[in-house]
Amino acid sequence: MPEGQGSFGRNKTEDDITAEVLARFSGTTDPRLRQIMLSLIGHLHAFVKEVQLTEAEWFQAIEILTEAGKMCSDKRQEFILFSDTLGVSMVVDLLDHRKPDGATESTVFGPFHRLGAPDMKAGGNIAHRDTTGVPTLVGGRVLDLDGEPVAGALLDVWQTQSNGLYDAQDEHLEELHMRGKFYSDSEGRYLIRTVLPVNYPIRRTDRSAVC
Repeated sequence: MPEGQGSFGRNKTEDDITAEVLARFSGTTDPRLRQIMLSLIGHLHAFVKEVQLTEAEWFQAIEILTEAGKMCSDKRQEFILFSDTLGVSMVVDLLDHRKPDGATESTVFGPFHRLGAPDMKAGGNIAHRDTTGVPTLVGGRVLDLDGEPVAGALLDVWQTQSNGLYDAQDEHLEELHMRGKFYSDSEGRYLIRTVLPVNYPIRRTDRSAVC
C-alpha cells in the first residue's frame, strides 16, 4: 500500500504530488487494478486542480461521504444513490451489458432493489397493503429479437408506495412491500396488479448530502 501523504516531503508542487502518487501505484501487480488506479488518480487530481478545490470544500465533501456511510444499512445503500444521481450507474451498466439492435435497453437495479421478493402468479397484487393508491394493471409480452414469445422470463418488479417511499425508506415498515417476481407464460404474456407509481424525492441531509 502507498505511504501516507506526510512522506511526500517539502517544497513539492501539486504536479509533483500527482507524479509521485502515480509512481507509487505504478508498481501494483494486478494489471487491471493498476490501470484503474492510475486513471482514477490522474482524473481526480486533474479535477481538483481544474476547479481549484479549497480545503473547506474538500472537507465538506468528506463530511458528506461520512454521513452517507453512516446512513447505509443492509436495506439502504446511499453510495449507489450517489452513483445513480451522477449517472455513473447507467454508464457502467451500458458498457458492461451491450445489447444488439432492437433489444430492450439495459437498466440498473437502482438503490432500492432488495433480494427476497416473493414469486407471484399472473395478476398477483404487489400493492395489497397500499389502500390509498390508484389501482393499476400492468401487462405485456416478452419477445425475442425475432418477435417470438419468451416463456418463463423473470420480471423482478418493485416500486414506491403511494406515499412516495420505497419499503426500505419507510421507518414504519419492516417487511418487503411493493415487490414481486412474475414469470411470462407460454405466449410471453405477463400481468401485474399494483397501484399507480408516483415520483419519489431524493432527500437531503442538513449538510446537503443526497440520501
